[in-house]
Amino acid sequence: MEGHGLGHADAHPGHAVSEGEGEIRVEGARQMRRALKAAGDGLDELKDAHQEAARIVLAEADQRVPRRSGALAATGRVNRAASKASILYGNAKVPYAPPIHWGSPSKHIKAHPWVIDAAVATEDRWVQAYTTAVEQLMDKVERTV
Repeated sequence: MEGHGLGHADAHPGHAVSEGEGEIRVEGARQMRRALKAAGDGLDELKDAHQEAARIVLAEADQRVPRRSGALAATGRVNRAASKASILYGNAKVPYAPPIHWGSPSKHIKAHPWVIDAAVATEDRWVQAYTTAVEQLMDKVERTV
């Protein structure tokens, strides 16, 4: 899952998640996509798994997003693709998601990394949902190979 322009953070050793340059990476996803592609099936189901994991994080992130007017909170959404699901905040009218999330020392804005905090807080739930979906998909692929 990827946060819209949300900089980078340190990895969390021992977790199924690592963070960097605004992304949360699931280990082994690239190899799984390659196997699914070789089997010629499963990429749409994988998109669904990414989306489900991102929805779990988004629900928590929506509870944690800093609010003044509510404009930033209203922009939270999930964008899914074959290789990832992105959690996006901000848009042309609300361009301040990155400095609010990661902070901006030059503008005296303290970091409020609500998306990363939400991903860490819900990790057990989204990892379980993702693992279940992937296991079902791998069973399907094994039956077709």
